[in-house]
Amino acid sequence: MMIKKLLVLSISLVISTASTTTLAEGSTSAGKAKAASCAGCHGEDGNSMIGTFPKLAGQHEGYLVQQLLAFKDGSRNAPMMAPLAMGLGKNDIEDIAAYYSSKTVSKNPAPVIFSDDDDEDEPEMSDEQKAAELKSLMALGADLYRNGNLKSEVSACIACHGPVGEGNKPAAFPSVRGQHADYLIKALTDFKKGERSNVRDNMMHMISKKMEDNEIKALSYYISTMK
Repeated sequence: MMIKKLLVLSISLVISTASTTTLAEGSTSAGKAKAASCAGCHGEDGNSMIGTFPKLAGQHEGYLVQQLLAFKDGSRNAPMMAPLAMGLGKNDIEDIAAYYSSKTVSKNPAPVIFSDDDDEDEPEMSDEQKAAELKSLMALGADLYRNGNLKSEVSACIACHGPVGEGNKPAAFPSVRGQHADYLIKALTDFKKGERSNVRDNMMHMISKKMEDNEIKALSYYISTMK
């Protein structure tokens, strides 16, 4: 119990000492027009219809500004986003962020377990087996989110991202609730491999590199259902 408290406390200290991002003061009306070119991947209202593209609706304005600037200056590795961000000025970035933050993130359907078609040696899973596996994954994801993994020193997500995945606006920690599970799996895997950021001591890299693949999947499934 003491170790658990210290683990949560260490993350809390990171939050309290993190430099806050100056809140943008963009125009939502101007941002709607400027975000038109983003709709193909992220949806007209910021709710992407493609699981591997993130939802931007309801995301904190300061976080969106921070990430677009990171795409622009190359501190976040993103071959697809970098050239788009480079063409945006400061006002453009703030307006787009204001627009997406004003929208409401959509709810996801319940996660579904599929049989692994690539493994011919594994028999087809029954509906009961799929339901049992999903239940197990969701339980693991909920435990990781709330408590972390003391044995592997994986910090609890709740410390930075809040009880219901709402994030931390002053600290520019993103809202994660309602995000696509596929995108979350990709993001955590990229953090784990050190491919998400050019900064090797990135906090998410330090946490995710200690996670097993099944933990990443379970956590992503669970977060995708948060409202």
